[in-house]
Amino acid sequence: MAAVVAILSLAACKKETDDFTMPELGDYYPLQVGKYITYQCDSLRYGNSGSLTGTTYTYQVKYEVDAAVTDNNGRPAYRIYRYIRNSNAGAWVKDNTYLALNDGASVELVENNFRYIKLKRPFTGGFSWKGNAYINTSSAYSDFRYLDNWDYTYDSVNAPLTLGALTVDNTIKVAQRDEVIGNPGDPNSYSEINYGAEYYAKGIGLVYRRLYHSEYQPPTDGGTGKYASGSFGVTFTMIDHN
Repeated sequence: MAAVVAILSLAACKKETDDFTMPELGDYYPLQVGKYITYQCDSLRYGNSGSLTGTTYTYQVKYEVDAAVTDNNGRPAYRIYRYIRNSNAGAWVKDNTYLALNDGASVELVENNFRYIKLKRPFTGGFSWKGNAYINTSSAYSDFRYLDNWDYTYDSVNAPLTLGALTVDNTIKVAQRDEVIGNPGDPNSYSEINYGAEYYAKGIGLVYRRLYHSEYQPPTDGGTGKYASGSFGVTFTMIDHN
C-alpha cells in the first residue's frame, strides 16, 4: 500500500512539473510591428549650473515598434520610435529612435547609444544579472559612472500592480539599484542617491519605470550647497497600450 501511495505521489509531482512552462521573454517584452505603449512621464530636472530645487515637467510619450531590422552585429532586431506630446489634445512628434532585440536568452535595448540588458531568463525571484554590462562606466571623465556594476534582480514575479485607474494582473519587478552614499540629510556633506526599478506586465511590456540619480555638492567658500547639473529623476507610468 505504501508503495502505491509513493508511486501516486511521484506521478502527481511529475504532472505539476510537466504542466509548468517557464514564460518566454516575449511574454513580458512583446516585439511586434505596430505594438505601442503610451506613458505619462514626470521628469525632474535641475538647472545646468546646479541648484537646490529642481523642476518637474509632465508630458506624454509613446513607444511604437516600427519595423523589423538587423543590429550592427547582423542580429534580428526591431526599431522603436518614441513620440512625445504635452497633453492629450497635442499632436505626437517623433523625437527619438531605439533598437530592441530578443535572442531567446535576454532582451537588449539600445537607448541613446547605450546598450542595456533589460530582461534575462529564467523568470525566478532573486535571479540577477549585470544589466549595464555593455556601458563604459570606467572612464574618470564619464558622466555615467553611477551606472557601474548595477545588479538587475527579479524582485517579484507574477504580482498584480495598480497604475492609477489601471490594474495589471501579472507583472515582474526588475530591481536595478537602491543606493545611498553619504548622508543626504546633512547639507554640509557630499551625498549621492541612485535608484532604478522597472515593472513589466505579461502580454503588455514595460508598464512602470522609475530612475533617479542625484549628486549633492556641499557649500564651499561661503556659497550654498547644490545638486550637480547631471542630477535627474524620471518616472514612466503606462496610461494606454494595444
